[in-house]
Amino acid sequence: MDSINFIKGYGKVQDLEFQHQSPNPNTNTQKKPPVTAASILAILFLSLTLGAMFGVLVHKSVSDPPDLPSSSSSSNSAEHDTDSVIKAVCNVTHYPDSCFSSITSLSSQNLTDPEAIFKLSLRVSIAELSNFKNTMISNSNQGAAFSDCQSQIEDAVSRLNDSVVAIEVGPGGGKVLTETKIGDLQTWISAAMTDQETCLDGLEETGSTALGEVKTKMKKSQEYTSNCLAILANIHTLLRNFNMPLH
Repeated sequence: MDSINFIKGYGKVQDLEFQHQSPNPNTNTQKKPPVTAASILAILFLSLTLGAMFGVLVHKSVSDPPDLPSSSSSSNSAEHDTDSVIKAVCNVTHYPDSCFSSITSLSSQNLTDPEAIFKLSLRVSIAELSNFKNTMISNSNQGAAFSDCQSQIEDAVSRLNDSVVAIEVGPGGGKVLTETKIGDLQTWISAAMTDQETCLDGLEETGSTALGEVKTKMKKSQEYTSNCLAILANIHTLLRNFNMPLH
C-alpha cells in the first residue's frame, strides 16, 4: 500500500510541475516597439521648433518698448490738474464760479501756481472794466453824474494796470510778489473797487435813468475785481497749501 501511495503522490508532483511550466493561454505577452530613427528625428524636430518659437517671443519682449500713455491722456491729466488748482484758488473768493469760468476761458496753459492765477485774475478784471469804460464813452451825453462815473472807471482801470506792471518781472528781475508789493497791490485794487462803487452811488444820488443799465453792466467787473482782492488777501495761505514760497 505504501508503494501505491508513493506512486500516486509522485504523479501529483509531476502534475504541479507541468502546470507551473505550461504557459497561461489567457496571459497576453506584449513586446515593446523598437525605437526607430524616424522617432528620434521627430523628437529632435519638435524640440527645435519649440526652441525657435521661444526665442522669437523673448526677442519681441526685449525689443518692443512698453506701452506709453498717449499724448491725449497726458493732456487730459494736465488739464485736470490745472482745473483743480484754479478751483482751489477761486474758492477763497466771494464769486468762485465767475472766478473759475473767467480764468479758464483766458488761460491756454498748464497753471499750477497761485501767483500766476492771480496775475490772470487781474487781466480778466482789466479786460472787463475796459469794455465797460468803452460802453460809457459811447453814452457820454447822460449828464454830469454819468461823466463823473466815467472818470472814476478810467481811474479804476489805471490802478489795475499799475498792479499788472508792478508784478511783471523780467529775467533775473526779482520776485513777482514781495511783502511790499502785496501791500501796494491791495491799496490799488481796493481803490479800483471803491471807484466802481462811487460811480454807482453818484448815479443813484442824482436819480440818473442810466443807473439800472450801468449797474447791470458793471456787475461782472465788480465781481472780477473782488476776486483779485480776495486771492491776494489769501496768497500766503494758498502758496503754503501748494508748498510754494513767494517768488
